[in-house]
Amino acid sequence: MKQRSQVSVQGPEFSSMICGYWRLMEWNMTPQALLTFIQQHLELGITTVDHADIYGGYQCEHAFGEAIKLKPELRDQLQVVSKCGIATTAKAENALGHYITDSQYIIASAEKSLTNLHIDALDLLLIHRPDPLMDADEVAEAFTQLHQSGKVRHFGVSNFTPAQFNLLQSRLPFPLATNQVEISPLHQPAILDGTLDLCQQLRIKPMAWSCLGGGRLFNDAGFQPLRDELHAVAEEIGADNIEQVVYAWVMRLPSSPLPIIGSGKIERIRSAHRALSLSLTRQQWFRIRKAALGYDVP
Repeated sequence: MKQRSQVSVQGPEFSSMICGYWRLMEWNMTPQALLTFIQQHLELGITTVDHADIYGGYQCEHAFGEAIKLKPELRDQLQVVSKCGIATTAKAENALGHYITDSQYIIASAEKSLTNLHIDALDLLLIHRPDPLMDADEVAEAFTQLHQSGKVRHFGVSNFTPAQFNLLQSRLPFPLATNQVEISPLHQPAILDGTLDLCQQLRIKPMAWSCLGGGRLFNDAGFQPLRDELHAVAEEIGADNIEQVVYAWVMRLPSSPLPIIGSGKIERIRSAHRALSLSLTRQQWFRIRKAALGYDVP
């Protein structure tokens, strides 16, 4: 598989795997240690990084920016993704967690992300979750303004259904670049509910989050049959571990998902990266599917 590819017809060019920074505050890295980590995954060809305004209680983007400040020229090697549209109780003014996609909020959130990350433009901005109160015209207004100002180069969504994707697209003068969705043997709805079919129809590569089920793949006793099958397939294809098999399983999908790797350990990033050279047969793919779901095809 190529190291980099265009996410969509008019979209940005991303690395085939993405480094996710959701848990950055748990990694307890100094700015210098984080800078070293960034340089290490850049050397592997993993040049795309995934953020969101709310990650780490609204602290992750600032921490990442402090590392980038130490070597600003690295910005030219990175493709920076961020998300907005969720308000959490980590901010005192939010009495409860809720979604918010008002035009002014989206613009203010994007501008705050730029400040925290110490960059001039985001390569991609996503609406983080579907909002029951989303006015598609308001979102389109914010996206258009951010695009015209040069503050955001491309736009997309995260966790949107095909209908929600099409609604927002109908209001925009430019195409949405991607849909970031959960894809894993442990969580397979997007594979058959039309989400990935729409991506394939539009020649969009989805971004795949939680490919390892947030650690449940390793810790949940109910997934022992899946682990057993993954180990068997790993031996068959020469994989080093079952994580590599899972990433290969996700990338085998015809919409060509870009897996997000959420580890702060460069050894695990290197290991995951090797999955780019692995491939599954159709029967191996379906064996993993069956082991995860507990039943064969109808």
